[in-house]
Amino acid sequence: MSTPDVATEANQTQVRSTHDVNAMPPLARAIPLGIQHVLAMFVSNVTVPIIIAGAADLSDAQTTLMIQAAMFVAGVATLVQSLGLGPIGARLPIVMGTSFGFVPVLIPIAVGMGVPAALGAALCGGVAMALVGLFLPWVRFLFPPVVTGTFVIMIGTLLMPVGFAYAAGGFGAEDFGAAHNLLLAALVLVIILGLHQFGRGIWSETAPLIGLVIGFIVAAALGYVDFGSVAQADWFSLPVPFAIGIEFHLAAIVPVVLLAVVTCAESIGDIVGTTSGGMDREPTKKELSGGVMADGLSSVFAAIFNAYPQISFSQNVGIVALTGVVSRYVVAIGGGFLMLAGLLPKLGGLVSGIPNAVLGGTVLIMFGMIASAGIKMLSHIDFNKRNMVIIGISLSAAIGLPAQEGIYAAYSENVQAIIESGLIPGALCAIVLNLVLPRQDRAFRSDV
Repeated sequence: MSTPDVATEANQTQVRSTHDVNAMPPLARAIPLGIQHVLAMFVSNVTVPIIIAGAADLSDAQTTLMIQAAMFVAGVATLVQSLGLGPIGARLPIVMGTSFGFVPVLIPIAVGMGVPAALGAALCGGVAMALVGLFLPWVRFLFPPVVTGTFVIMIGTLLMPVGFAYAAGGFGAEDFGAAHNLLLAALVLVIILGLHQFGRGIWSETAPLIGLVIGFIVAAALGYVDFGSVAQADWFSLPVPFAIGIEFHLAAIVPVVLLAVVTCAESIGDIVGTTSGGMDREPTKKELSGGVMADGLSSVFAAIFNAYPQISFSQNVGIVALTGVVSRYVVAIGGGFLMLAGLLPKLGGLVSGIPNAVLGGTVLIMFGMIASAGIKMLSHIDFNKRNMVIIGISLSAAIGLPAQEGIYAAYSENVQAIIESGLIPGALCAIVLNLVLPRQDRAFRSDV
C-alpha cells in the first residue's frame, strides 16, 4: 500500500536533483552552484571591453560604462539562453558572456573607425548569427558528430594556453611566472581536484567555487588582492542604451559578419559539449537552433547596450562536465547574479578583484575537461580513415597555423585575425572535409 508514497517521494527527489536539466534544486544548493558559474567566467567577460577600450583610448568613465554593460548583458543573455524566450534559447545550463574571438577583428575597427563602428559591426554580426540559428535545422548536416566533437576538442585545446597564462599571473602581468602566482594556482587546483574526486554531494559539486574562495582568501592574506576597484565603484548604476553610440561602415561589417557566421560552429560545439559532457547525449534540433539564435539576438542586444558579441562560455561547459550539475535553473541563478553585478558596480568590483593566478588554477582543469568532453563525443564515431583525416587536418589547422605567424603575415589584418583565432580555420577544414570526402572507404578492385 505504500508504493504510491514511495513513487511520489522518488519523483520529488528526481525533480529537485541537480542532475536533471529541468530541475530546480533547493536554493541553499542552487545559489552557490550558480555563483560558481559566474566566478568562472567573470574576469574573462569584463576583460574584452577593457582591452578594446584601452586600444581605442576611451575615457575612464566610458570604460567603466562598458564593463558594467558587459556584466548586465551577459546576465540577460544567460537568462534567455537557459530559461528560453519562445523559440529563442537552448534551455540548457549554458552561461553567456562576451566573446574573445571577436577581439582581434574589433580592435583595428575601434582604433581606425571608432568604437561606435565596432558596435555597429557587432550588431550586424549578431543578426547573421541569429539567421544561422533560424535555418540551422536545414544545415544541421554540416555538423555531424565528427565535426562537432572536433570543434569541442579544438575549443578546449586552444584555451589551454590561456589557462596557463592566467595561472602565471595573467597576460602582461609584471610578475608573470612569479613563484607566488604558480603556488596560488597550484593550491586552487589541488583543492578542486581533491574535493571533486574525494568529496561527496555538495562538496564535490561546488569544488571549483570552494577552490576559488580559499584561493582568494589566501591571496588577500598575502596582500595580492587589490580592493581599489571596490572603493572607487558606485553603489548603483543603470545601463544606458546607445551611450557610446553606434555607426555602420561596410568595411567594418564584412569581416565581423564572416567571423560571426563561422563562430556559430563554436556555439554548436559548446551546446554539444554541454549535453555530451553533462547528459551523455546529443542535443536536439530545437536546442541547437534556439541556442544559436540566442547567441545572435543577445549580441544585437549587447551592441545596443554598449557591449560586444555574446557567446556561450566554454569554461562553463567545463564546469558542467566537471561537476555533473546540469540544472538550467542553477545557471539562471548565475545569470541573475551577473545582472545584479551590472547594476551594483561595487559587487562587480569585488568579484573582478580575484587574482588571475587563483582563477588560473580553476580554469586549467575546466579547459582540460572541455577537450575531454570532445574526446568522449568522438568515442561514439567510427574511426575509419575518413574521420581520422577530418580530425587530424582540422586540429593541425587550428593549432599549427596560429603558431606560425610568418605564413600569413603578408595578408590583411582581417585575414590575419581570422587565421590567428585558430578555431575558424579548424572549423572550416572540418566542415569542408566532411562535405567532400567519400562517406565510405573505397574498396580495392582486383581487376584493375
